[in-house]
Amino acid sequence: MRKNRRMIGYCGNNCHLCVARSEDPVVRQKLVDGWRKFFGHEMYTAENVKCDGWPTDGEVADKQCKARPCAKKKGIKSCALCDGFPCDKLKPLIQPYFFANKEEYILCMRQFHGAPNLIKILTKKGKKPQWLEAYLKASQIPYRNTQVRQSRK
Repeated sequence: MRKNRRMIGYCGNNCHLCVARSEDPVVRQKLVDGWRKFFGHEMYTAENVKCDGWPTDGEVADKQCKARPCAKKKGIKSCALCDGFPCDKLKPLIQPYFFANKEEYILCMRQFHGAPNLIKILTKKGKKPQWLEAYLKASQIPYRNTQVRQSRK
């Protein structure tokens, strides 16, 4: 995998972090298995998921992606810079809240952002996965402050 920390796709996804760029088919198969398990993606195999990432003109994992060719044609580096953002080409690639107005987000989506709550409860019960604490600290993800405060009696 090439070392390039600025490999952000047109859609905003971080190509630098994606193991579809790996030369190792065993690693790519693990990616494919995870995508099937977590996202229901059935079309990928270790062979066809091989990707050079953005901003290259090489192989791409998602041959059906409509956002990449559109952004390239428009000469923009990010779909977020397009006057038509968000568009239907991005629906399979980005979070659905980008397509909502404020009322729709408040009524239909915000309740599903419960990861910080689950992490706090798991921490309190001693059930948080061991790898998670180190990962959150290293990645500086907003959930990193997962320590549960002791309630005052």
